[in-house]
Amino acid sequence: MGQRVVRFSDLTNNIIEHDEDVVRVVIEQHPALTDGPVEIEVSCDEVEPIRKGALSVVSLKLYQGDGSTPEAVTMEIESFNQLAGERDMADVIRRAEPAYPPRKQARAVSVPTAEKLDYATLEHAGKPHRGKTTDAEKEIVRNHLDKINERLARDGMRTISLDDPEMVARYGLESLAKDSSSSYLDS
Repeated sequence: MGQRVVRFSDLTNNIIEHDEDVVRVVIEQHPALTDGPVEIEVSCDEVEPIRKGALSVVSLKLYQGDGSTPEAVTMEIESFNQLAGERDMADVIRRAEPAYPPRKQARAVSVPTAEKLDYATLEHAGKPHRGKTTDAEKEIVRNHLDKINERLARDGMRTISLDDPEMVARYGLESLAKDSSSSYLDS
């Protein structure tokens, strides 16, 4: 006796006859997402309407002069391009400054042990370094993220972003990142 495995589309509940007709769809952003991306399976016939319904969008962040948390915005590319008036938006973007300052060159001479920085202090926590991020540094960053980002930006260094999975993992900011993304989804 044999067995047959039958697969169904998660969208329509229709049978997907052949394994090669299964398309894995990862949903990365949706107001109903609470714990990160999810995946569904659909038939290859159901993919074309997804492609046809795709929008051309631009994603950006608005940084207010008061230092408040940046606001993430997604808008249709045509509407965004119209903001430049008669100018060509592609030209405006080509001429724009990079959003993040370039990294400072590493010094060739090593720092003597007495002068090494203590990254577990508010003065140095969050600065880029090659060493292990200690629990003490993680705690300072978690408790004072806004102050640390102000200092880093003022000193021309990269800031710590809750949208960057590597930084979130390095500094143990998972709960802050989750709170930040859920407050974004609630708005």
